[in-house]
Amino acid sequence: MKAVGIIVEYNPFHNGHLHHAQQARAESGADLVIAVMSGQFLQRGEPAFADKWVRTQMALDAGIDLVIELPYAYATAQASDFAKGGIALLDAIGCSSFCFGSEQGKIAPFLNSRHLLSQHWVEYQHLIHEAVQTGISYPKALNNAYLSLTGTRPGFADLTQPNNILGFHYLEAAQNMGSAMKPLTIQRIGANYHDPIQAGMPIASATGIREAFFKGDSVEQLSVYMPETSIVSLKKVEKEYGKFGSWEAFYPLLRFTVLREGPDRLKHYAEVTEGIENLIYQSAKTADSFESFITLVKSKRFTRTRIQRMLTHIYTGFTWQLLRSFDRPEYIRLLGMSRTGRLYLNHKKKNIALPLVSRAADLNGLMGKLDIHATAMYLQGLGSIDMKKEFTTPPIYRG
Repeated sequence: MKAVGIIVEYNPFHNGHLHHAQQARAESGADLVIAVMSGQFLQRGEPAFADKWVRTQMALDAGIDLVIELPYAYATAQASDFAKGGIALLDAIGCSSFCFGSEQGKIAPFLNSRHLLSQHWVEYQHLIHEAVQTGISYPKALNNAYLSLTGTRPGFADLTQPNNILGFHYLEAAQNMGSAMKPLTIQRIGANYHDPIQAGMPIASATGIREAFFKGDSVEQLSVYMPETSIVSLKKVEKEYGKFGSWEAFYPLLRFTVLREGPDRLKHYAEVTEGIENLIYQSAKTADSFESFITLVKSKRFTRTRIQRMLTHIYTGFTWQLLRSFDRPEYIRLLGMSRTGRLYLNHKKKNIALPLVSRAADLNGLMGKLDIHATAMYLQGLGSIDMKKEFTTPPIYRG
């Protein structure tokens, strides 16, 4: 059996995600689609809109065959490490190819860009270092260095676009680990990554869907942008918790944590650097909402996404020491499977390169315990202290 892998968040699962999964299957000629999905906290430094079990159900209902969890240490990391974790899991579970959505829409420019940078790596790193010294953000420094090498020549990937950036890092990670997986990309259609929803367009960004909901749209009003199965799942979340994951909902606990820790301890949390712990602490003293807080903290040097990742690590207690202790994923946490997915695991089980874990109780190492802790902190933010779901839910099966 041949599998194609995709790296996802499904926050929440919408029509664009459905298109990606269907096209990945078609372009690869694969028998099944395997999704590596972020757990309770996401790469842009946010709590998930709905928990990982709900998003797993959405994925299976829409035709994904296997859903495995991207550990917290990688799910909340900068793009290169996020990609490294996801690609390592897809490679370990035996995917023949991986497929990502991109603004570029063709794989050749990514291959060209990767080759160029590998040929000029020392110069590239020097250019990045020089740009950072001017006070601009790291993503801006990366782009400036990249443009210095490519100039106006055609044939290279546009690395100003968010999905292109992730796609480049997927390719980079696969090549660095010597993976035999074939890289594929499909054209992203409809709304861009951060776009608000637009009336009459059935494909909206997950960001736009969440923003519309938090501005007052009901789950039913957003049904045009998502499969019906996603709407059913979100209604269950609404009934169970009465709210969805967001920093605004989590802010009282985050603010308490920041004020309790103080600057001297805040600087020990992952990604907190260059004295920003003082600004974070002072801003928490005065800001009574998350939006007012983040407005006080963000700057040209620190993007909102980078700050949110810092805050995620402060909230969960993830330190620099913990971050540096992980080199690559240590297990494959199975969240859900279709009948085809089950057949694939039975067929491949002797050749899967990492331990396959189906119960939280079997996550005995530091990386696994961190995932369990992240779930506890996520549930606290929603006002729940019931951890039974994490320990008693078997991998969801959709026959």
